[in-house]
Amino acid sequence: MSDFTDAEYDVVVIGAGAAGLMCAIEAAKRKRSVLLLEQADKVGKKILISGGGRCNFTNLFAAPDRYLSDNRHFCKSALRAYTQSDFIELVRRYGIAYHEKKLGQLFCDESSQNIIDLLLSEAEKAGVRLHCDRAVKSVKASEKSGFVVNAGPEAVTSNAVVVATGGLSIPKLGANDFAYRLARQFDLKVTQTRPGLVPFTFDAPDLERFAGLTGISADVVAKIGKTSFRENVLFTHRGVSGPAILQISSFWKEGDVVHLDFLPDEDVLGLLQAARKENPKGRVRKILSQYLANRLVEKLLEKIEPIPELGNCSDKLLRKVDSAIKQVIIKPNGTEGYRKAEVTVGGVCTSEISSKTMEAKKVSGLYFIGEAVDVTGFLGGYNFQWAWSSGFVAGQNV
Repeated sequence: MSDFTDAEYDVVVIGAGAAGLMCAIEAAKRKRSVLLLEQADKVGKKILISGGGRCNFTNLFAAPDRYLSDNRHFCKSALRAYTQSDFIELVRRYGIAYHEKKLGQLFCDESSQNIIDLLLSEAEKAGVRLHCDRAVKSVKASEKSGFVVNAGPEAVTSNAVVVATGGLSIPKLGANDFAYRLARQFDLKVTQTRPGLVPFTFDAPDLERFAGLTGISADVVAKIGKTSFRENVLFTHRGVSGPAILQISSFWKEGDVVHLDFLPDEDVLGLLQAARKENPKGRVRKILSQYLANRLVEKLLEKIEPIPELGNCSDKLLRKVDSAIKQVIIKPNGTEGYRKAEVTVGGVCTSEISSKTMEAKKVSGLYFIGEAVDVTGFLGGYNFQWAWSSGFVAGQNV
């Protein structure tokens, strides 16, 4: 598009991801003049790779209790203002085929590009002016009113600025700390950030303990303190991944241990005691291998003394087996970091932002939305819903 030097806009939205696009669309629908700036060469790169290329665009069960934040009530207003049903209706209007994979997770049948095309179409119809390859260098308060936004050699003035630049996750897609730096520039607090929805890494003892299990998965309950998730765990050459681990990782802090129950639906002790009566010559490993991969059973039981036929197993020994399957403790030495994290936990402090408008309380006309804010959803479309909801609310108020 053509040069925009010295142009004036009602709204400049920085970042053309899910939240930024939604905000720009809604603001333009309200007849605001909107400039949407994206540092990458195309919009929605994170949308494109999400859900294995099929975009897990929302969740049927999106609700405030599926989000982490220093203020767990903050997200309620936005999620109520623009619900998962609202976005589903938009998807249907565009004739995009989708399906529920599991646990309320909705995916495109074909490609994530369907969602990007939808958003670009809505933006064009609304009159959003979009510029890619435009990294914003600075945002400053104007001497008159509003802001001066510098994007390289060019600058624009605007009455409002919406920061939708995301967090630190997946830096290869251009993630950076712009939102946090800008917040601090305007004297807004930023909570401590850390990688979320991310695989764990092991130190040497656990790597040795689980050696040879790379690629094996199992249905588990993963637990830290009182927080638990029921999903699959996947062993990797560096540690553990899989949905259960990604979910619990957002709650993990250095030094925490993670408890894994590898047979959450089974009373292993009762199962083995019953088998002992029915078939005294049976073997513990053979019974457990009906539920878990052989290699996994061997690893989980390898520290227990040689296990005889069931008829010769005492209750004390069977309790040890039960514990080895249902009370596995791992102590991660870290995570795969932002490189593999799907989201950033933490961000611009919610106490600095109006939950009803997403506007900074101290700085009139400055808004923060999406992943930049200290609101982090569970795995499964919740973070996209926060992007749509927070973007919608800001777009209705700029």
